[in-house]
Parts: sequence; structure tokens; C-alpha cells
Amino acid sequence: MKISASLYSNQDKSLKELVRELDALRIDSFHIDCNDAPEVFDDIKEIREISRTPIDLHIISPEPEKYFPLIEEHQIEYVQFQYEPMEGKELPLPPAGTEYGLAVVSDTPLEVFSSYRDVCSFILLMTTTPGKSGGVFRKDNFNRIRRFGKQFPEKKIHVDGGVNDEVSFILRSLAVDSAVSGSFLVNHTSMGAALLGLKMHEVRSHYRVKDFMMDIQDVPRLVAGEVTLRSVLQTIENYGLGFTTIIDQEGRLQGISSNADVRRALLNHLDNPLDIPKTVLVNSNPIFISEEATVEDMLKLVTSVSFPVLFLPVVNQQQQLTGTLMFNNLIRSEG
Repeated sequence: MKISASLYSNQDKSLKELVRELDALRIDSFHIDCNDAPEVFDDIKEIREISRTPIDLHIISPEPEKYFPLIEEHQIEYVQFQYEPMEGKELPLPPAGTEYGLAVVSDTPLEVFSSYRDVCSFILLMTTTPGKSGGVFRKDNFNRIRRFGKQFPEKKIHVDGGVNDEVSFILRSLAVDSAVSGSFLVNHTSMGAALLGLKMHEVRSHYRVKDFMMDIQDVPRLVAGEVTLRSVLQTIENYGLGFTTIIDQEGRLQGISSNADVRRALLNHLDNPLDIPKTVLVNSNPIFISEEATVEDMLKLVTSVSFPVLFLPVVNQQQQLTGTLMFNNLIRSEG
């Protein structure tokens, strides 16, 4: 996941000093908020004189059209327009070398992106109040990220607001492409340590698994009495996640059947694949986690086993399946 440093979140250093320090740390881009203030392009010109790092420009204005010539003149790499003040105005195709995105606040329906999907290659989800530094990430946005990914799978997701090391870890697991970090990064006593935390590590633990897990309605599942080779293969195929969970009539977790479980079952029963016993198809002793577990608890669990964990069922106190955690996106981002 890329990190975009919010330059205006730091008021103690000169722009040139901050840019040079972040460049030394190989930051991915510089995030600049333009609250209907064309003079920010003077700052962009100053940045261009000393840095080749891409500019990530967030324009909040009821008149986005007045910025189109400036965007092209300064060859801005990433530009996101705040949806709410535009009141439905159309956007043209971006100039060569520029990607357009649509920024929306947490209470704006994701469906508004449909009108801009031909012009915008990404969405910027505002997860705190736009234009205010130091806010707390609203955890309902974890679900918005997942829902946007399902609705617009070909589009990238950017996030701005309340991104610290722990939030960054969760965002990476949700396949977020880029995150803006303001106070946590540029006001940290060691920006190098902060950037490392954003890109690689999780340090603190304030969120519960239930805050960011895949919801139960999106989890592949079969009732134990319905398990056959055909039903398992069909459920895995329908959801495209490489596994299906097995539950009883009350929704309690009974096991998992993955691509690997099916492959092993077939190899051991090539002469009579239709007669494969249910017990062979299902791993009846999978690892799982409580929905009340913290991120730290989750990390301890997945690092305590000797095999790679690609998915992790989530249960409540009654051992009923309530969701699943997926780690394939996290593995790709860490690579």
C-alpha cells in the first residue's frame, strides 16, 4: 500500500524542509489539500523545483472547472475532487499523465461513484472530517471499503483520515491502494519510524476483529448435512474465495473445506470420487478467532501456527459463524 504524506498537517517545518525529509524516506506521494484556494499551486511549483515525487491533490470546491487548466499546466499526477460541493457537476477526462478520483465523506452513498466511473480511476474515502488534521478513523468505513471493492472491482481505493499504524495494517488487508497520513506521520518525533509502521508493522490495538471482518452474508458456507463433493465445489466456485465454511443448523462453526482439502480428498479417492466421505472433505478442526479479539490477538494467533493462514473464520461467544478474515491481500501488500 502506498503512503501519501499530508504536507499541510505539519506547521512547524518549512515546506522545503518537510519535502526533503520525506523524500529522503522515499515517500510515495505528497498530499495537498486545496480548499478552493488556487494559491496552493504556488506551493506545488515550489515542490516541483526540489522533488520529483508525485503530487496527490485534493480539490474541495463548488467550481472544479476553474482548476482544470492549473492541473494540466502543473502536470499533477493524482487529483481527487470532493463530491459534495460539486453538486453533480461532470468532470472531463483527465489530461495525459493525470489520474482523477472522486472524494466522498463517510455519509455519502458509494453509489454516487457510478456517474464518474468513466472518468475516475479511484475513489478517495474520507474517513474523518475533510480538511481537519488529527481526527479518529471511523470504523464503519472498513465495511465501506469492502463494499466499494465489490461494487467497483476495477477501481482503486484511497483513504484519507485517521490513518495510523494499526489502521494501516487493516487497510492493507482490505486491499486499499493508497492511504493519506497526516498528523501520525508528519508530526511524529521520528517520521522514519512512523512510515515504517504505516507500511510494515502493527503496534497498537484499538480495533476488534468484528470491526473489519468480512460480513457473514459474504462468507461461503454450507450446512453440515448438505456437504457433498459437488456442493463443496459449487460453493467454492460461486464465491471465488478458495474455501467454504461448514456450519450446523444453528450456525455454529463445524469446519472448513478448502481447495487443498478437496484436492487431497480427490487424490485419495480417484477410483470413486462420488463416494468421498464428508469427513475427508472437511477439516473439522480449523483455527478460528473470536469477533471480540483485537488486532494484536489476531497477529499472535496467525503467527503461532506452522502454516500460512489465508482465511480465518470469526465466531461469537456461542461459536456461531459471524464473519471471516482474509489475508491474501495483506500478503500481496507486504510483498
